[in-house]
This record gives sequence, C-alpha cells and structure tokens, in this order.
Amino acid sequence: MELSPTYQQVSEARTRLPADRLAASAARTFVRSALIERAAPWDSSSDAITDRLVDDAVLLVDELVTNAVIHAGTEIEVVCRLETGHRPVASPLLVGEPADEAPLAEEGPVGVVVEVVDHHPSSPVSRGPDARHGRRGLGLQVVGALAESWGVTYRPTAKTVWFRLVAGDGEREAGGPAGGEHRRDTRFVAAPAPAEAPVRRDRTGRRVDRIGPSFLAEASELLAGQLDQDMVAALAGQLLVPRLADWCGVWLSGDGGRMRLSRIWHMDERLIDALRPLLEKNPPPASLRTTGFPWPWPGGGGGVGSALAFPLVAGGACQGVMLLGRAGREEMTDTVMRKVEDVARLVGQAVVTARQYTQQTTISRALQRRQLPPSLASVPGVESAIVYEPYSEHQTVGGDFYDVFPMGGRRWCFLLGDVQGKDPEAMSVTGLARHLVRLLAREGHGVESVLHRLNIAMAEESAEAVAYGGEHVNPRFLSLLYGELEPDLVRGGARCTIASAGHPLPLRLFADGRVEPAADPQMLLGIDRSTRFTANSFDLALGETLLCVTDGVTERRNGNRQLDDDDGLSEVLRGCAGMSALAVAERVRQVTHDFGPEPLEDDLAVLVLHAVRGPVPAQSPGPGAGRATGR
Repeated sequence: MELSPTYQQVSEARTRLPADRLAASAARTFVRSALIERAAPWDSSSDAITDRLVDDAVLLVDELVTNAVIHAGTEIEVVCRLETGHRPVASPLLVGEPADEAPLAEEGPVGVVVEVVDHHPSSPVSRGPDARHGRRGLGLQVVGALAESWGVTYRPTAKTVWFRLVAGDGEREAGGPAGGEHRRDTRFVAAPAPAEAPVRRDRTGRRVDRIGPSFLAEASELLAGQLDQDMVAALAGQLLVPRLADWCGVWLSGDGGRMRLSRIWHMDERLIDALRPLLEKNPPPASLRTTGFPWPWPGGGGGVGSALAFPLVAGGACQGVMLLGRAGREEMTDTVMRKVEDVARLVGQAVVTARQYTQQTTISRALQRRQLPPSLASVPGVESAIVYEPYSEHQTVGGDFYDVFPMGGRRWCFLLGDVQGKDPEAMSVTGLARHLVRLLAREGHGVESVLHRLNIAMAEESAEAVAYGGEHVNPRFLSLLYGELEPDLVRGGARCTIASAGHPLPLRLFADGRVEPAADPQMLLGIDRSTRFTANSFDLALGETLLCVTDGVTERRNGNRQLDDDDGLSEVLRGCAGMSALAVAERVRQVTHDFGPEPLEDDLAVLVLHAVRGPVPAQSPGPGAGRATGR
C-alpha cells in the first residue's frame, strides 16, 4: 500500500470574496497569481507548477466559488498555499487538502493547496442543479471528473471544500512511475454534461442539443475575467463539446496574419492527439468573416461528418476562428447556429481583453525594468541591505524606488524615493527621477544641487502634464531621500551627506544605542520650483546604522494608530543594536507586517547602511516581495 505524503507549509496566500457575480472571476485571478508569482522564490516549485496545473486549479476553484456564491450567498475565503512534501515513498505532485500531521520522512514534492471556505457552515454546497436560479453548473461533477481526490471538511465555524490534482496527469504511460497506472489526459475539463451518454437523442435518433435559457449567461460568466487568450480558447471548446458539437478547434490570429491552432477539444479524448495534425494541415484564413462557413471534414475526427467555421470577430478585426465538427450527416439547426455565433462573439471579445491585458503587462514590465537598478553598488566600509515589497501581488514594482551607485572620486550615492500614485504614469516618473539623479550626480552636482534641479524638472513635468491632460490629470509630486557617502578607508565607516525632500526622515542608530533623525524635514519635490534644499553632514562611524524607509513603513496602520506614532520606528531601530544591515532590514520588514492584521496598503521599501571596517564584497540584488538583500 502506498503511503500518502505529508506537507510542511512554506508560503500561503488567502483572500476574502463577497457573494456577487464577480467572485468567480476574482477567485480565478487570485489563484493564477498565487500559483505563478508565489512559486518564484522556490526553484523546485517553479519547475513543478506547470501551465497545465495552473489551468486546472483555476477551473476548479471557479466552479467551487460559483457554487458557494449561488447556494450560500455569503462571503467566502479562498486559500492557496505552497508546501514542501515529505513522503515515505515516491509520489506525484499534489494539489489538495490541508496537511495531516505525521512524522516527516524522505523529502518529497512541492504541493499546492487550494481551499474554498464558507464561514457560515449552515449554507449547503451544491451537489446538483440550482433550482432557484435555473442553472446547472459544472459544480462538484467537474471536480470529481478532474480531481484525483476531493472532499469537504466540516468544522464548528466553517466548512472547507478542497480538491487534489496530480501534476502531469495523463502524461504517464502504463507501467510508468505511477505503478502501471494509466490516466486520461486532464489538460481540459469536460463541459457540463449529465452522467448518461454525452450525446442525447430523441426517439427518432435525432441529436438533442442542450442549450437552455441560461447557456449564454453561463458562457459569459465563464469567460469573464480570463487574462490568457489560450485559456479562453480552452474554455470555448469545453462550453460547446459535447453540448453542441463532437469536437472543437480554436485558431487564434498572430503576427503577420498567421493563424495558430491554440486548443482542441473532443468528446472522445483519445482522438485529440490524432485530430490536431489533421486540422493543422488546413488553417483557416485570418480574413474569414462569414459565420457558419462550411469547412472540410478532417477525416480523422471520428468517421464522416460536417464542420463549420465561425470567425471570432471583435474590436473591428478577426481574432481567430472556431471550428466545430459533428459526426454523421446531421447538420446544425438555425437555433444552434445562432447560439454558436453568440458564443463566438463572446470568445472574440474575451480574446481581445486577454490580449490587451498581455500588452499592458508587457509595457508595465518594460517600465518596471527602468524603475529599479539591476544591482546595487558595493560601498567600501559600508554594509547595505534593501527590502522591497510592492503592495499588490500583481506587480513586481510599485511607486517606491531605490538606488546605490558610484559617482567617481571615491564617492557613492544612495537614494530612496516614493512617487504619488501607482499607475504606469507614476512608474514613468520614478524611472525619470532615478536616471536624472544619476546623471546630475555624475556631472558633479552635490546633494543640494541635485535636489534643486530635480525639483525644477518635477515641477515642469507636472505643469506640462496638467496643461496637456486637463483637469483629469493630477500633478506628480515626489518624496526623496538622497545622500552621498565618502568612505573612510583608514578608520572604517564613511562621511555621509544627506537631505530629505518630503520623505520620512532617516534614523541614525549610534553605537551606544541612541537613535536620532539624521536629516531635517523639507518640502516635496515638484510643488514649488523656487524651493531651496539644504543637506545634513555627519560621520557614520564604525558600528553605526542609517535606516531609510518609505511611508509604507511609517504609515502602516492598526486601527487608528500608525507604526511611527510616538516614535515607534525609533523604538524598533533601538532594538536592532549590534545587528548587521541585512538583519535590521528584515527586522523592520517583519515588524511592519506584524503591526496590523490587514495586508499592506502601500509599497514597502527599507534601505539600511551599516558602517563596518574594511571593504565589503559586492553582491547583485534583485527586487522581490519579501526579499532582503545585503552587501
């Protein structure tokens, strides 16, 4: 008998969703983000969490959330966490129920747990049609069809529905590592269908198409919020097969008008692999506009039959073509044709939405690469560490930015800034500010001159933005902490010159445990171009620490209190005496998270400089949520 693996949690994400029509879409987005982005820090889980695993988990959580919202009508919680597996024998990657406490043995796979929690356990979970809404959803029927196992856990205050998937299911051959077990291809989930034969026929033998009054509403709900065009294509096939067709192939248009066969679905899954090359031999033209256009039967799709092509037209262009095939000589009725045309329009619009999201994400990432440095310079005699966390799980970069760079003449510069707003326009402003500071510093401008010239540039930028954008564009203001370091190669430490423009004041931790502000408060950049800035200079002596943070730390809330009320941040730093730069940065990060029960509402950035004796070896940092980097 094979023993089940046990798990030890390494990362968890959770969210609460209201009982409304957007809950399913929000759950899909949340699980996809959690599986893709939160796996990144662990190499083993990054390899194991494949596109197929993500797609399956997204589909199943959609069904469970939809059922919970329709039948319970109360707020629900979705939990997704990564776990390292421990097993007494080899076993596949699992997605499933919470870990049982058991003795840990041999190191096993990385697991992913997905739960849908109803904190009102008197509300039932659907196991059949919803009589109140006239809707027959996929529900637990799909969970049972796709999941390796699933279940419901009852507690006094909550009921949790969980499921378990097996990564690579359907890829193992008989006699393979699963002990001779052969599984079907679970790349796609079967469309909603009763337990009896997939194709119903009346007394005369004529096919009965299952398109109830809620069919289009269900299709619209399933496609809403999908941010991947191939996922849209997969869902289209599952909607139509076997309800209205025996097989479906979805082509998507690409660069240069080329068509790419994205997804195929067949009511007989054994024919999917054979059908693909047959369809690829005859791609439809990207200029197709005629709906329900007769298409050559591929021959290997299961006997003889008829096929029709439906263009996916949206946004004034053909986004792809959907091919539907029905075995035999029976053709689609006019009613079915109209329903498929409606679905094709929904699919086309969903593809446009997904492509726009991909394009915006690409632009955002390009801006983000300009916003933060690929590495921080190593300053002789000064340890440095950075912690950077964007407030949103869907971003790798927010409105905060940082830099440490050499400027020649045995001097180094450092900065920590925060621009108003978190949209792409704000990102472009931060990128402009960081590069302009580097340029001015390397031209020989000191701290005061750099702030003065940057202030003029920001004021002009804001004025032009308002002039061209009108009342709908807000001026951009920037808070910045900027300084220079000149290391003392004999005694250790460095001479520090620093200025704060509308930024939380830097704190200096002395060797004897005292904590004092290291700069004077001054105005934000970009408000008044005539503002003059002054700098403070001091020796950062051996063993002393300089702490620089953004307002995501100082303004972290717990009810009506903020973390820095009554010099709270100074108290935190005072307790860091004797710690390295990396340890101080991590302590501040942890205290910030622990201060309040709610998730962070702003970006978090912490830059720590700690004076030591002798050179410090260079290390290449990378921005990342929850990562502290020392050098």
